Amino acid sequence: MWFYIYKMNEYDHKEIEKKWQKKWAEEELYKTSESSDKPKEYVLDMFPYPSGEGLHVGHPKGYIATDIYSRYKTMRGFNVLHPMGWDAFGLPAENYALKNKVHPRQAVEKNIARYKEQLSIIGFNYDWDREINTTDPAYYKWTQWIFLQLFKHGLAYESNEPINWCPSCKTGLANEDLDNGACERCGSTVEKKRIRQWVLRITDYAERLLNDLDELKEWPEHIKELQRNWIGKSEGAEIDFKIKTQNAKRKTTTQNLKFTVFTTRPDTLFGATYAVLSPEHTILESLEDVIDNWGDVKHYIDESSHKTEIERTAEGKEKTGVELKGVKAINPTNKEEIPIFIADYVLADYGTGAIMAVPAHDERDFQFAKKYELPIRMVICPHYPAPTCPILDEAYTGAGHLVVSGKFDGLSNEEAKQKITEFVGGKMKTTYKLRDWVFSRQRYWGEPIPLIHCEKCGVVPVSEKDLPVVLPEVESYEPTGTGESPLANISEWVNIACPKCGGKGKRETNTMPQWAGSSWYYLAYTLGTKKLKRKTQNYLDDKNIKKLLNFWIPVDMYVGGAEHATRHLIYARFWHKFLYDQGFVSHSEPFRRLKSPGLIAGADGRKMSKRFGNVINPDDVVATYGADTLRLHEMFMGPFEQGAAWSEESIIGPRRFVEKVWRLSKHIGSETDARDESKLHQTIKKVTEDIEQFKFNTAISALMILANEMERKEKISAIHYSQFLILLSPFAPHVAEELWRETLGHKTSIHLEPWPSHDESKIISEGFVITVQMNGKVRDTFTTETELSEDEIKEKALALEKIKKWIDGQSIKKIIYVKNKIVNIVI
Repeated sequence: MWFYIYKMNEYDHKEIEKKWQKKWAEEELYKTSESSDKPKEYVLDMFPYPSGEGLHVGHPKGYIATDIYSRYKTMRGFNVLHPMGWDAFGLPAENYALKNKVHPRQAVEKNIARYKEQLSIIGFNYDWDREINTTDPAYYKWTQWIFLQLFKHGLAYESNEPINWCPSCKTGLANEDLDNGACERCGSTVEKKRIRQWVLRITDYAERLLNDLDELKEWPEHIKELQRNWIGKSEGAEIDFKIKTQNAKRKTTTQNLKFTVFTTRPDTLFGATYAVLSPEHTILESLEDVIDNWGDVKHYIDESSHKTEIERTAEGKEKTGVELKGVKAINPTNKEEIPIFIADYVLADYGTGAIMAVPAHDERDFQFAKKYELPIRMVICPHYPAPTCPILDEAYTGAGHLVVSGKFDGLSNEEAKQKITEFVGGKMKTTYKLRDWVFSRQRYWGEPIPLIHCEKCGVVPVSEKDLPVVLPEVESYEPTGTGESPLANISEWVNIACPKCGGKGKRETNTMPQWAGSSWYYLAYTLGTKKLKRKTQNYLDDKNIKKLLNFWIPVDMYVGGAEHATRHLIYARFWHKFLYDQGFVSHSEPFRRLKSPGLIAGADGRKMSKRFGNVINPDDVVATYGADTLRLHEMFMGPFEQGAAWSEESIIGPRRFVEKVWRLSKHIGSETDARDESKLHQTIKKVTEDIEQFKFNTAISALMILANEMERKEKISAIHYSQFLILLSPFAPHVAEELWRETLGHKTSIHLEPWPSHDESKIISEGFVITVQMNGKVRDTFTTETELSEDEIKEKALALEKIKKWIDGQSIKKIIYVKNKIVNIVI
């Protein structure tokens, strides 16, 4: 780390920042009012999992952004809610505790204290009275309560289907918990394992989750597209194929057996020359006695069970399979007997786990047919009504008219879809790639699922008056690996009377996933800790609670990582829509506006990690340069959504800027002129617009330019300097407060001042200030008095000495020009 030497008699950030953090807490400056008549602004960070390593400098980037934005909104006259809490249940906390041989509760408490300490020294304006912790029984009482409502409405059910199983974490996982076929938490290759688990019917909401993305006008389009692809809507048909055995002695075994395929191309059904089942298809158990090569089939099934979904479906992977000898499928259009294969590229949990293969019109089927020398029959012809169809070197997947399709010849393929489906007794259907949410974990550290298994009554919900079902304290919480959670061994906790009949019952011993508590936490903040702990069975009965929920929801600005697009953001939208249907909330979407920060990598360009030895602790940066400098530096590194590598050298610039602002206080005393007025109002306009759009780097650039203008004058106006400090205060709250109260003598905080408005009539046109960026980072500016052509502007930008130094022989990939504003040189 570079060490910056500062003069104690000038700007002592350590003393000043500590002083104002203490003062703000004493004054309860950031306490949210519930009785304000101001318009509301709910600003929220995705709350963190408090890891044992604590924060590195990449973590606060989003927190700094919401802090700037919420301070700004307060000064704009909004009643702001900006809370913080802890997502502390689940695999991350338990795996950390196991590794360090401590109880998860102790680990979580220690880690939260560490996180809170680190956040406090950066000067965030959180209302800590609303702090929540997902492991607090007062909190997870309501997580359990929501689960019970889902259960009572048929949206939670028990299943015994094969699920993703992590052999290291020894628990089942949802598809959303995987990263390229491996456990997202530990990196282990995931297997398929059939175990008992609880599942939530998120697929019942698939269409609404998809369609309502169009309502989210202020979400990044790439996040919405990720969700669209994850939901994966397909419109097609379900068609039955009967099975026929070729062994007469065993004919009765398959007399009524059939399998169902889902296809988006029923128009090509006459071209189906074979069928494929997934290795997990349940019908295979019924065919064991009639398949002549069962040994080969069983071997292939076993091999497939050890492959990840990614391995099985990878682009370019050679297709493999085994024919089921001794049985055939009957093509329902022409009664042709076609071979049946099992192949690992067909997945049990996508569609029906069976496909009809039309190699002439599907590239994957074409490759498979070529390998196994299967018939390829073209039934969609682009040349129709010409009498010849093209010779295929690859599958033809385009439009055309039907041929070799009996009475349907000559129909357009779109027109034929419904007619052929009806002809074979099939049905049109919409399916989704989205799977129901595997909701139970065979681990200790999670919310107990509030259900009881009764020998007489079956599965019975715990009475709402008996919530929360508190997680019992245990000495040994290691996962069993048997498909049962460690809770199953605590007989005094497990054995309980059935709440329905009073007979013998056993508690559900699986626990909820780490995503449960985060699926509704934004609602909990609106109530605060005290209200969460109130003894009430149903918040819906409390009009004051509903009033609060409906006042604050939806969240106006939500900031967090894009990696949660197909995890937390899908789950939270699902739970919220369910609660909306039950009348708990008055909006169908939880988050109005969404921003995702780009990652801050280590100085070596790699992700910050102890393994790489490139982690930078924000405590060290704050100690050396100050919290205000850290905040300015992280926001000045480039566009908020883009990633950047940490640079210790670059932090000197923001520190010098803070010192410049400090020195300017010694030059107060002159009257203003029209040019000064113009510069100030230009800056007010620019900073206001940029904060609204999360363009913090260019807002800081505008403040730096104004500070440079002020520095050139012997004396500056006290009014202008005051306005400048107000503009600066969301970015650098400590130095702005010190100068506002101690130097300028104001009695109340600068953070309660009204935000200045620009006066367009005072802005004098002085040509155009062109900002020159290198890879999105501001490196210089220049001014043109008249509007120049794009080529002239680029030429001037490349001629600047600072830009020449930054290019220094590197090749220029492209130059992006925003008219009369920005030149961005990409190298």
